[in-house]
Amino acid sequence: MNERLLIVEDEETLCQSLKRVLEREGYAVETLNNAESAHEVFEAGFYDVIITDIILPGMTGIELLRKIKEKLPEQIVIIMTAYASLETAVEALRYGAYDYVVKPVMHEEIKQIVKNALRQGALQDENVLLKNEIERQYDFNRIIGESPAMRRVMDDVRKTADTDSNVLIMGERGTGKELIARAIHFNSSRAGRPFIPLHFKAEDMMGSRLFGHVKGAFQNATSSKKGLLEEANGGTLFIREIRDMDAGLQTKLRGVLRDCEIVPVGGVRRIRVNLRYISSTYRIIESVLKEDGFDPELLKIMNGVSITLPPLREKKEDIEPLARHFMQKYSHEFCKTVGDIESGALAALREYNWPGNVKELQNIIERAVLTAEDTVIRPQHLPPLPPSA
Repeated sequence: MNERLLIVEDEETLCQSLKRVLEREGYAVETLNNAESAHEVFEAGFYDVIITDIILPGMTGIELLRKIKEKLPEQIVIIMTAYASLETAVEALRYGAYDYVVKPVMHEEIKQIVKNALRQGALQDENVLLKNEIERQYDFNRIIGESPAMRRVMDDVRKTADTDSNVLIMGERGTGKELIARAIHFNSSRAGRPFIPLHFKAEDMMGSRLFGHVKGAFQNATSSKKGLLEEANGGTLFIREIRDMDAGLQTKLRGVLRDCEIVPVGGVRRIRVNLRYISSTYRIIESVLKEDGFDPELLKIMNGVSITLPPLREKKEDIEPLARHFMQKYSHEFCKTVGDIESGALAALREYNWPGNVKELQNIIERAVLTAEDTVIRPQHLPPLPPSA
């Protein structure tokens, strides 16, 4: 165990007692008797947890907490005090203290609090790494497309990410509409907030996360429970395939998205929800409105900016780079050494019409990597791919 702890306490007996207890738990513990020195060593080094008294000579523990949080918001700080009051507890927690411990400090209590704090710190670190990996995965430069059609799409996506406009993404099934939606979110100022994908198929509504514990569409928007719209506040709601919603769901969704407010039943609490809506459909707007009878008011809310993804058959320049990308991905996942595609296999891929678009290509390359005997994908590793007429 290599966790570093700093104890800031001017009462020497208590300070040394805590040091011994925590060192027996395997932690590396340093001690100081004033907040000014603690602030200096904090700026010069790193501690997993800082434990500080409130009443100290000179700067108080609350002032130390505030300065630390201004410099490093994720730093875990535990506050101790012999003069407990509601005001000091609220103040400590308001400035970001992990916990508030009243003296006399029980050894078992402080050991458990430190253990819990370190567990939370580890989760925070994992979340930061995961967030960085997700943002890297959806970086614009990692979206594969060398064709003029995809370059135009990516120009539109870059411009859109910098705004708060709602977006409607159109394209056939398998063209990567959710990938583009995630790229818009993770390259915008909302990247640190949730990205929540939803599919409002009428028959699936009873189990939808949005409705949680309440029957019926959007009823948790008037429930006392904290619903998904509140949970996602400041982030992006991605609504998959809007034409799958029936008329009743469209009307209810329009009301919620238009007002963006949560008003609990029997209460006066109103919460203004700041959300960006990105939605998708595999039909063009005119078809959605006329043939599908879609609610024009709802479409107006959703369709701030329109982006149309071209089908794979209209951007065949992208087939080879996409195929090689999927080959590398699945070769790594299956612990294989497949590193090339034979020219005959590439020719078959280029001549095919791709009704299932990029998703179909991904599935075919996954199977090819799995069945390849050596390092090369050959025509026999592909399913029958009739050339387009």
